[in-house]
Amino acid sequence: MLIAERMGMWRGRYRLVADGQPVAEWDPSWWRTGGDFEVDGHHYQVRANGWGSKYRMVDEHGAEVALVERAGRKHWTVQAGGRTYEFRRESMWGNRQALWADGVKVGSMRRTSAWSGAVEADLPGMPLPVQICVLGVQIARWQAEQSAAAGA
Repeated sequence: MLIAERMGMWRGRYRLVADGQPVAEWDPSWWRTGGDFEVDGHHYQVRANGWGSKYRMVDEHGAEVALVERAGRKHWTVQAGGRTYEFRRESMWGNRQALWADGVKVGSMRRTSAWSGAVEADLPGMPLPVQICVLGVQIARWQAEQSAAAGA
């Protein structure tokens, strides 16, 4: 289980904890949708395209590690390590995402508190940096939705 806890109200940084142990911090980008994090001494950067529907995660050498496509849609995917992970939004109004493999739900991700912004994810079989990327993309999407709602 991977849990993301907001570190403060203003900046949008999150502390990421796996099985009770801190593993990384999600640091949102100031200028573009996405963020940065470090795991086991390796730095990763996640950035969205101009429409916010596609996110790329690259390592410190600029090599693509993961690609998130159709982010924010009912069905979306993550490609990493030669595998494709399928996600489905479980409800039009909810914040729960399900991870599917071979037609079976195998994991999930949800925002546990709209107020604190806390998120938990159970994404078995997915490497930790890719899990953090997926969580970071969801955090960025939810923050963008909240900003849009506040401006409306």
